[in-house]
Amino acid sequence: MKRLTLLFLFPLLWSCQEEVVLPLGEKDTPIPTIEAYWTDQGSFNEVKLTLSKDYYDSADVEVIRDAQVTITALSSGRVIPFVYLGEAKAYKPANPSEKAVVGERYRLSINWEDKVFVSEGEMLQPPIVDSVTWSFEEERLFRDEGYYIKVYGKIPFTENNNYRIRVIENDTLQNQPEDYLLFDDTFGLQFFEEGLELSYAFEENDKVRLELFRLNRDAFEFLNQLVGLFFNDGGLFSPPPQNPDSNIKVIQGQSEVLGYFVVTPVLSQTVVIQAKYD
Repeated sequence: MKRLTLLFLFPLLWSCQEEVVLPLGEKDTPIPTIEAYWTDQGSFNEVKLTLSKDYYDSADVEVIRDAQVTITALSSGRVIPFVYLGEAKAYKPANPSEKAVVGERYRLSINWEDKVFVSEGEMLQPPIVDSVTWSFEEERLFRDEGYYIKVYGKIPFTENNNYRIRVIENDTLQNQPEDYLLFDDTFGLQFFEEGLELSYAFEENDKVRLELFRLNRDAFEFLNQLVGLFFNDGGLFSPPPQNPDSNIKVIQGQSEVLGYFVVTPVLSQTVVIQAKYD
């Protein structure tokens, strides 16, 4: 009789489902969120400041427009002021020709209301990119038919090997979770000399721009954790979602802060995918 009762309960357990909304630590006061890039290419240099939203909030992001933003070259103490540009919804260097110099260490400072946020990063030497090639591949298991790009280069450094590749396809930044192409030297870097293949297919006549960044480790770890958050499916065995560890500190005021500061060289190359006929 006990066995029959147990078998009877199993269908009930499977059929009783209830949607659960997790309490994700919503904040009464929004948290400043910072995305800052300082590079050797002027067009990349900007600081975006917004206020956080609750996980389930679908409202538009609120932009902070009244902060004081500077970057300081620590060896000389030279201060580089930023100004807010409404069209870009970001802070840009007041002098557009300002850019990062290899070997210098920089400090980002943001004053907003009664709060001060700071972060530091070193401008590292860029790796070497020799060539970008593509070839047509037939459809295979877990792989679509199309043109696949390989990047060939050399990484001569023994430390600080933390990299990201951004892909801009037909003037659109590929920004889905699978598009965060991050790699380091955990398993060596020989694969870069042999050709680092992008993991998805392009079509003929696609215009593709690749941007290679060499990151400081704390910025790399932020992006790594961000990707992990993107792929968190909220399943039974997934950890509760949490914000990545920011490399930005609060040195004045009662506040938290989210986001990251990137100091990096930028190597970019644009190709147009064309069929190669014998």
